[in-house]
Amino acid sequence: MKNMLLSCLTLLFSLTAFAQTNDQATIDEAKKEIEATFGFYPEIYKIIPDYQVPGVWAYFKAANGPQNAIPQKYRELINLAVAAQIPCDYCIYYHTEAAKAFGATEDEVKETLVSASSTRAFSMIIQGNGVKLEQFKEEFGRMMAYMAKNSGK
Repeated sequence: MKNMLLSCLTLLFSLTAFAQTNDQATIDEAKKEIEATFGFYPEIYKIIPDYQVPGVWAYFKAANGPQNAIPQKYRELINLAVAAQIPCDYCIYYHTEAAKAFGATEDEVKETLVSASSTRAFSMIIQGNGVKLEQFKEEFGRMMAYMAKNSGK
């Protein structure tokens, strides 16, 4: 279980360049801020090397903060859709509960997963059958133009 969490975090963190520091004061400050935010210092931060904690924490705050353009409820629903695709039980749990904490209903959670599965299914069909991207783009443009014309808008 711990190895699965470590694998998920390693993948996430390897995709982003984090600032690294050996400055103990900076490391301690990040740890104190994490503890002040969550009420304790969670395992997910304990498994990260100390010199990477400030960068990981800065990334977490930037990616999840209330200052972002996408409201937190919708950001968590997006993250849930991705988590289900990975799939990662830890992420599914986290993003489901976080979405609910930010006001998502059970129906919104369920609909998010159905919508995400539709994207996955059509992607598989289109990719598997070798539809050319330029053809897809041209047809999509025609579909959107037709629907816009017939929507009365």
